[in-house]
Amino acid sequence: MDRYIKFVKERTDIEQNYAKQLRNLTKKYNKRGNKDDQDCKYSNHAAFQEILKELNDYAGQREVIAESMTTTICTELIKHLQDFKVERKNHLLDVKKAQQNLDSAFKHLETIKKRSAKEWAEAEKATQQAEKIESDTNSTKPDVDKAKQHANVRTHIAEECRTDYAAELQKYNKEQKSHYYSEIPQILNKLQDMDERRIRILAEKYCRFSEIEKNVLSIITKCLDGITAAGKQIDEKKDSKLLIEQHKSGFERPGDVEFEDYTQGVKKAISESSLNPPKVRGKLRLFGKKHKAQSEDFSHLPPEQRKKKLQAKIEEISKDLQKTQDQSEALDKMKGVYEQTPQMGDPASLEPQILETSQKINRLKGELNKYEVLHTPACIQIMNNRFRPYKKYFFVSDMAIGRSGRRGIAQNDNSQNIYTSFEEDFDDIPSPIGHCEALYTFQGNSEGTVSILEGELLTIMENDKGDGWMRVLKGNGEEGYIPSSYVKQTLERNKETA
Repeated sequence: MDRYIKFVKERTDIEQNYAKQLRNLTKKYNKRGNKDDQDCKYSNHAAFQEILKELNDYAGQREVIAESMTTTICTELIKHLQDFKVERKNHLLDVKKAQQNLDSAFKHLETIKKRSAKEWAEAEKATQQAEKIESDTNSTKPDVDKAKQHANVRTHIAEECRTDYAAELQKYNKEQKSHYYSEIPQILNKLQDMDERRIRILAEKYCRFSEIEKNVLSIITKCLDGITAAGKQIDEKKDSKLLIEQHKSGFERPGDVEFEDYTQGVKKAISESSLNPPKVRGKLRLFGKKHKAQSEDFSHLPPEQRKKKLQAKIEEISKDLQKTQDQSEALDKMKGVYEQTPQMGDPASLEPQILETSQKINRLKGELNKYEVLHTPACIQIMNNRFRPYKKYFFVSDMAIGRSGRRGIAQNDNSQNIYTSFEEDFDDIPSPIGHCEALYTFQGNSEGTVSILEGELLTIMENDKGDGWMRVLKGNGEEGYIPSSYVKQTLERNKETA
């Protein structure tokens, strides 16, 4: 049993190390690269991310195997092994006590036997002495009577010792028979029964070793089927079209080169084509390879790419502006609270943050206006035609707009911290982030886990952070961690996410 426990422990170590290496592998390749690479909608990229997700779930099942083997095999076998050791020790003590009792009875028998032999020797000697005195002619009658009386006494004592020896011998034989035919066989039967129970438990754990893996085999099969399905969902034609759409330049194809007629004289030979040769653009850089010197207005990019970058910049500034405006509203509310209840704080202490936030809003509005102007069709057309003199026109007013806002950039971090601390006072109570349904039954035997039943509806309190576990809340109020692969998010949650 000790050997099998060591074997299972080594197997669990292998499973845990395997799962750890798989998780590290999925973490290494999960959404690597810049934001554009992460947000792309190529089916082969999405399939690869799905494969990593399924592989992460597969690693979770290896962890479940290791945990189940530890709790249902190693832990239980260690407990049984300790009980068997105590029971075996008690049985061996019983054998030792029985043997000691038999040895003690035998020593007592030997003592009585020696005494009986001694008394019979003394009696025989006394009898011989009496016969010798009686045959002696010089002996008187009183001497003869005294010798006979002494011999009779010794003989009587020897008879009593003989009787005691016979009784003790009978008692010892009875005890010896009981020892070898009753006590020892009973103890040996108990030892045999204990060993049979040990072997039966060991056999059950052998079977359990296989059942643990069979229990998760269906989930592992689903993970492998998910990997296969992800491979089948790849659409190479759609990916190639997306690649073309993402990297197309938008430049018009060049027209035909005009024929220059030199037969019409020198003046005609010097044509506009000679004075203004067609500009040859640099080599087309495929697949988004960035130019070394990028301009703020993305004028170094082709028209289509420039349009996308401007739109993304507008959205980024709009989000930052909305966040800053919310921060400004929060500061105004806090100032109003301080004015109504001065004991909570000094309203004047918020003025620097309010001023800084106001400057940041003005700067963001100026930047937003600048990029919206650049994003207008007219401006894009001008930039596409590469009329560089007009570029200065669009940026003259923007310099004045953004000049006042730039002075508050260095203080943004302080205002952001104040806004965050103000919000944290009202965010102490955790809120659910979604709902899910249990696909399989899970027994939460470890500390911090919770048991769930197949089909049970649960509330998600904490999503999977890459370790294969998520925290949920049951309908009865119990809360704990479960394997992420054992549940699926409900349609309600999917709609909210979408």
